[in-house]
Amino acid sequence: MTFMTSSFSRTAAVLLMVLTLGCSRNETSQPSPVAAPAAAPAAVAKKGADAPRERRVNLDATAAPPGGEPQAPRFLAVRHELSAEVASDQLPAAWTAVRDLCGALRCEMLSSALQRETPQQPGHASLEMRVLPADVDALLGGLAGVAQVVSHNTTSEDKTAEVIDVEAHIRNRTEFRDSLRAMLADTKTKRDLGDILSIQSTLADTQAQLDSSATQRKVLEQQTGKQHLTIQFTPKRALVGGTSYSPIRSALRNAGAALAESVGALITFVAVALPWLLLAFPLVWVVRVLWRRRRARAGGLA
Repeated sequence: MTFMTSSFSRTAAVLLMVLTLGCSRNETSQPSPVAAPAAAPAAVAKKGADAPRERRVNLDATAAPPGGEPQAPRFLAVRHELSAEVASDQLPAAWTAVRDLCGALRCEMLSSALQRETPQQPGHASLEMRVLPADVDALLGGLAGVAQVVSHNTTSEDKTAEVIDVEAHIRNRTEFRDSLRAMLADTKTKRDLGDILSIQSTLADTQAQLDSSATQRKVLEQQTGKQHLTIQFTPKRALVGGTSYSPIRSALRNAGAALAESVGALITFVAVALPWLLLAFPLVWVVRVLWRRRRARAGGLA
């Protein structure tokens, strides 16, 4: 019973020291020496209640404020999906030109693929990249110079609230981590081994949360700091207008294919029937010989 009471007292003392140190870093006024210990829990509770309120204020700031003041910056994830047509013999050159243009701009290449034209299938190419908003027009202009853009779809997703939440979490966790480090660096206050281990464990968990939030913020920065572009290159297809002679032309174009299919069917028939013919020929010869002998016997008896 005495051991449990002593452990509970040490834990309560560590928490009181963390709360007191956090309040001393955030308070702007100078409290009296007598009122400071009693006001510490209230100050910490007030800070915890103010964190959501701060996020709400930042979110409201993105709307148009009264008085014509400039709006707060918004974080948008913009995506472009383009389809471009180019002559089949010029498709590799157009794909290479846009890829090289990305290397000359503030552009990050994510993936690139090129399928050259073969007798069995047409050519195809694609590019996927992230580009700074200021360089998007230059890249699209370079694409229009080497290919014909037939479709351009743009989508936008607002990431402002998510960015504000992550940044607020990083600030709060950073302040708490600094408070824990200050407690470990404080050599004037005597602490036993259990208190020191508890502070170090809390510090490690806080640093892990900070690292996770920092990674999430980098991902959001990639999504909102640059615009995502996907370009699909396809060869141009010649459209032939219909005329009164279109059935004849179609028949002439398909004559070779029809002849090849007929020859192929004949070869298949011969390949299937030949084994049966080889088997039936000796059988027919035997039947014919037996039939002649039977006729010869019938004639001798007569």
